[in-house]
Amino acid sequence: MKIRIKGNSLRYRLTKSDIEHFSKDGYIEETIYFGTQKLIYALQRYQENELTADFNDQKIVLYIPAYMANEWTTTDRIGFENSNGPLYLLIEKDFKCLDNVAEDQSDNYPNPLSKI
Repeated sequence: MKIRIKGNSLRYRLTKSDIEHFSKDGYIEETIYFGTQKLIYALQRYQENELTADFNDQKIVLYIPAYMANEWTTTDRIGFENSNGPLYLLIEKDFKCLDNVAEDQSDNYPNPLSKI
């Protein structure tokens, strides 16, 4: 799972295995360490009606409604977005890049813009 924060927007991108794990458990998280500090970012299924996020105790949680999570994990749906007040939220499947990059992309979804 990748996180991108730019300005007042938050984007999560999940690989095939991330989505498989999330589909089973309804929760997935990653941790990044900065010396003695850490930042946790997580995705959690919940029973409300809109995509929302929260930040407490060095942990970002993006909450996705169960109906969205079910559609997203079982269909070709790429993702969902929402503006939560001034915060823009986006969750999407992680596609393979069209240009050559050094990172391993073997677990990413095929890019729909790829000619191969």
